[in-house]
Amino acid sequence: MNYQQTLDFLYSKLPMFTRVGASAFKKDLTNTIILCNALNNPQDKFKSIHVAGTNGKGSTSHMLASVLQAQGYKTGLYTSPHLKDFRERIRINGKMISKTEVIAFVKNQKQLIEKVEPSFFEVTVALAFDCFARHQVDIAVIEVGLGGRLDSTNIISPLTSVITNISLDHTNMLGNTLAEIAGEKAGIIKKDTPVVIGETHEASAPVFNKKATEMNAPIVFADQVLTARDFKLANNKLSLSVYQGEEIKYKNLQSDLTGVYQHKNILTVLETLAILNAQTEIKTDVQNIYKGISQVKKQTGLQGRWQTLSKNPLVICDTGHNEAGIAEVIKNISQTPYQNLHIIFGMVKDKDISKVLALLPKNASYYFCKPDLERGLAANELADQAAGFGLKGNTYSSVAEAKAMAIQSAGAKDLVYIGGSTFVVAEAI
Repeated sequence: MNYQQTLDFLYSKLPMFTRVGASAFKKDLTNTIILCNALNNPQDKFKSIHVAGTNGKGSTSHMLASVLQAQGYKTGLYTSPHLKDFRERIRINGKMISKTEVIAFVKNQKQLIEKVEPSFFEVTVALAFDCFARHQVDIAVIEVGLGGRLDSTNIISPLTSVITNISLDHTNMLGNTLAEIAGEKAGIIKKDTPVVIGETHEASAPVFNKKATEMNAPIVFADQVLTARDFKLANNKLSLSVYQGEEIKYKNLQSDLTGVYQHKNILTVLETLAILNAQTEIKTDVQNIYKGISQVKKQTGLQGRWQTLSKNPLVICDTGHNEAGIAEVIKNISQTPYQNLHIIFGMVKDKDISKVLALLPKNASYYFCKPDLERGLAANELADQAAGFGLKGNTYSSVAEAKAMAIQSAGAKDLVYIGGSTFVVAEAI
């Protein structure tokens, strides 16, 4: 099989969450364990950091990888989903896994894959772990796909676990309350292994504390140790200062991820690095922390986080896709100067659509569209629901058509925002 045929095999033969939703989510780790056993347990051959959370886990993972790279460590990075190229999921020092490696892995494991019948995600995780072990990375940052406890990545023994935050998302699989969802995320807390929680929330903190006590895992809440102040946005950089109490720890720290919400992820990253410095052999110095955080996109290839696609009119996309994620997007929109607002919006069927629509601004022209996958919500259904919240606009047959029409309709000083789903952003980019 060539590369395209290999991808077609992975996409068509295996249950894929992005395509079919909950039916692709496996309720235990059996398949991942079988696959990795057959590969001589590659997950035990490299050091790792495990990152979970409802929002921000992708940005946090990329930031950690960028700093570790800047420090000179050979750094693996596993994330999901991809935006444009399957190989974005598996990187070493920012460079995607080669097509040759993907082809060879699937060819060598095809019989096992057909026998075990794993999900697309389970195979991808096994491929990533095998790749990192063979390339002998110094450290790998592993982002959880969904939840934590039952996620395929949860067979690693990390140096530290990280949980960015908790909000309502994937409630059909993870639970209907913040406490239930926190219970699933807390499943990545390992025995005697430090855990960093990004944001303190009254519903989730007791769940994390209880699990940490059970596992004898030292726990720290980043936002109780560090605070971010003096925000500025200039020259496509977010700048801020980080304090511990009244002591300044990082003055004028700059990030190329310009979403105002990134300050929460930065605090999580800084506290994680502090824990690694204090308790493990993975050390980072201040100079490389500054460098890594300022060059995340360049070092790791991260896209889709409050990303400017073009100017005149200003076109920005963001992968925020649940209530908490969209709330942060709205804050960014409110801090961006514009004359008129145009919103290209599409969602998938299994999200809590009403909570998201309730947050969206009414004083905008909407361009409703459906992302090109089975889980995509039909544009007319989305428009009908949106009308109930006073959101007015037209429907379009594709993201590309909606984007073209919005840019054509917008004036030079207008803002065009594209979002609602990672898959809408992927098509827009």
